[in-house]
Amino acid sequence: MNRSQGPWPGDHAIPKCPDFVASDPVDFRNGHDGLAALAQSHLRQKPFDRSVYVLRAKRADRLKLIYWDGSRLVMAYKRLQDNSFKWPEIKNGVMRLEPAQFEMLLSGLDWRRVRPLEVTAPAAAE
Repeated sequence: MNRSQGPWPGDHAIPKCPDFVASDPVDFRNGHDGLAALAQSHLRQKPFDRSVYVLRAKRADRLKLIYWDGSRLVMAYKRLQDNSFKWPEIKNGVMRLEPAQFEMLLSGLDWRRVRPLEVTAPAAAE
């Protein structure tokens, strides 16, 4: 998935910024404002900081994501037909995903197998 084109054809582009996943299921009857309020009150995050917030339903095959694009709150919904998303262990809180992990999650792949490289910056230019 090319993030400059958005997760699904015709959708708004998703910005390259921190991605947060809520580990607890949320009520999917909530819309834009309800999910933003949830990100603020329960996740202790700032829903208008241009981060992408991924929220799960009780059923592991559905997710919603919200983000502020600078002029409006954007919400997307995705359901896997014959599979389920690989979610973190259910516990109170939120976790941050690296861009590659986020793309794998949205694709229905097991993002837990992807770990960011730990690179030490050089002390000086050669």
